[in-house]
Amino acid sequence: MTSYISYSLPFQRQVNPSSKMLKRLTNLFKPKLVILENENKRINPEDFLRQLEWTTLRRLDGQLQGDYRTWFKGSGLELADLREYQTHDDVRHIDWNVTARMQTPYVREHQEDREMTTWFLIDLSRSLNFGSAEHTKKNLASSFTGVFARLMTRRGNRVGAILFTGASAKIDALLPAKTGKAHVLQILDLLLNTQSLTNSPATDLKVLLQSAQALLKKRSTIFVISDFISQPDWEKSLGELNKSHDVIAVRLCDPLETQLKNIGLFIMEDSETAEQMMIDTNDPFFQKKYAQLTQEHADYLTKTFQNTGTDCIELYTDEPIHESILRFSELRKRQSQRRPPNHFATI
Repeated sequence: MTSYISYSLPFQRQVNPSSKMLKRLTNLFKPKLVILENENKRINPEDFLRQLEWTTLRRLDGQLQGDYRTWFKGSGLELADLREYQTHDDVRHIDWNVTARMQTPYVREHQEDREMTTWFLIDLSRSLNFGSAEHTKKNLASSFTGVFARLMTRRGNRVGAILFTGASAKIDALLPAKTGKAHVLQILDLLLNTQSLTNSPATDLKVLLQSAQALLKKRSTIFVISDFISQPDWEKSLGELNKSHDVIAVRLCDPLETQLKNIGLFIMEDSETAEQMMIDTNDPFFQKKYAQLTQEHADYLTKTFQNTGTDCIELYTDEPIHESILRFSELRKRQSQRRPPNHFATI
């Protein structure tokens, strides 16, 4: 029996068989495994957010206990004044550059900036329609955006979004940073019901990152939400964006992308380019090569995030989203405790 699956390959595609052969095979064998999102069904953002509030948000409220400010380096503190060091001062507040010039210790005094601005840069290319578990990667991106947007706006902070389908060399939508539940619903409505084109070119994340660099002037916390299956050369743009903002990569993953199940012979379609190939998962050489390529891609992403100083949270379609968010929260808290003195103003 031959199965058919729309799939997102995290590595270079191979030459696919002839389209005539694929048509004959798909007509001969009725597909028994189809993992595609219903792109014509409109999703109600109010119902979607209500479900998040009853599940994920309620759990996070109880376990995070409102300590949300420690998640972000952002613009939480602004420099108000400089004065000479006194015995009761925290040494972490010492401004070492001024101290060296004045030959006496000086400390920074900070004024808390109550308003935090968060932006969601969301990749909506075709590969996000894939999901072998209960949810697709697009649904995962929507859930993450809805959860964090609601957490921030409930405390009076502003959130905005930039959407990118990869259909052209420009972003598809920009929603300015605002606060309030109505604005969160507007973001979710656009996110849930924006469809990627079937004939769009391969994703180029550099377009999304460079657009954000040009548009966002005030220092903000930026979530880059993507599966990071993209054309090369986006790494430098990520590093440049992280110099001006606190950038957090949100990598959307599916377990089938890292470990291919032994389900026999099936036709694989690259959901980014619509290229197709015949795959035999019983072949041990193919299984070994597939595992090698997916590991190389994962190592490449890990190295890229490390080199650009970008924290990364991985979300999986088969895992409750609140578990990943809690792990991320603990990571950021530990980092804030270890942050050196000259970075204190960005806590």
